[in-house]
Amino acid sequence: MRRVLVILVVAIAGGFFLLTPAAEAANLVNGAKIFNANCSACHVGGTNVIIANKTLKKEALEKYGMNSLEAIKTQVRKGRNAMPAFGGRLNETQIEDVATYVLEQSRKGW
Repeated sequence: MRRVLVILVVAIAGGFFLLTPAAEAANLVNGAKIFNANCSACHVGGTNVIIANKTLKKEALEKYGMNSLEAIKTQVRKGRNAMPAFGGRLNETQIEDVATYVLEQSRKGW
């Protein structure tokens, strides 16, 4: 009986870890859609057409302290300088998804 229980626990844990990448991929797909609909006018390809040096490239995010999920979510939610706040337009899941997408794209080099 104990052996069956151990096998069951391992199977459930393994299934959980197998599902995690698919969930992340879905968030990235949704994040890409949100980015294209709301952000790409100013940040096409990770650039910044308003303030040229404040791009979404990895180096710029690091330089300006925006290289974490929380920092990007705060920026999207509250806005700052020329960037408008999207907290009233996007819900928390959408903000999480687009921030995850931006961070992932910066790591990939856009």
